[in-house]
Amino acid sequence: MIPASFDYIRATSLAHAIGLLQTDPDGSKLVAGGHTLIPTLKLRLASPALLIDIGGISELKGIEVADRVRIGALTTHAELLASEPLRKLLPIFYQAADLIADPQVRNRGTIGGSLANADPAADWPAVSIALHAELELAGPAGRRHVAAKDFFVDIMTTALGHDEVLVAIHIPYPNTGAQFRYRKIRHPASGYAVVGVAVALRLQDGLVSEAAIGITGATGRAFAADSASAHLNGKPLSSQNIANAALLACEQAECLSDGYASADYRKHLLRTEIIRALTSLTNA
Repeated sequence: MIPASFDYIRATSLAHAIGLLQTDPDGSKLVAGGHTLIPTLKLRLASPALLIDIGGISELKGIEVADRVRIGALTTHAELLASEPLRKLLPIFYQAADLIADPQVRNRGTIGGSLANADPAADWPAVSIALHAELELAGPAGRRHVAAKDFFVDIMTTALGHDEVLVAIHIPYPNTGAQFRYRKIRHPASGYAVVGVAVALRLQDGLVSEAAIGITGATGRAFAADSASAHLNGKPLSSQNIANAALLACEQAECLSDGYASADYRKHLLRTEIIRALTSLTNA
């Protein structure tokens, strides 16, 4: 199909993009990789009056590893996959990026686009939640930071304002001994997560001293499995504690149902993948 007509402007700076959004927040859309937006336009599920191309804004690019990790919103999945410093410090980025779609998508799609789009089956929302990431947003009132676990509101809905731009993802430097795992059951056609589980965990003297679990694919939005994480803290990572944590996460989830996977099947997959992810860390 052919999209409805629209105007196109390539923003030259972050301030330029924000200014353009202010002109008509409801009738404007940002575009970078465009993997969701372009098909949506072609199907006329969206008909913005203006497309603002932010792909050339240098401030939104790059990976910085220092006392904190900063990932620009325009960093591609392929760049995350290829970053050796990031893979050494936070291997979960390699694990997740390696499971995203195909090389064509990985070379164009961006982490910021994935987070801002908030597809309930996207990979990066669960990873950002498990890593206690903060998302930096910029708008006409200045900049603000939103915790990843509070950013995802509903299906395709986030805390990002209509006149704001997602600038970067900030991640605390992990403590010594931290371990990470990302697992997902891929939809055979789209490659999206039917269920995806991101785990960040640290063992000290045989007991879990830190645990965070992010879930995607199962419900209408990515979420933090807080009850499961709390259950693990201060306990050994035994098979019984792992099973109990998985059960708690399933109780928290109001799972989606569609033509590929029923709610009950998704709940089964969620329990299974949490158990597998946590068990793999006991053998790491």
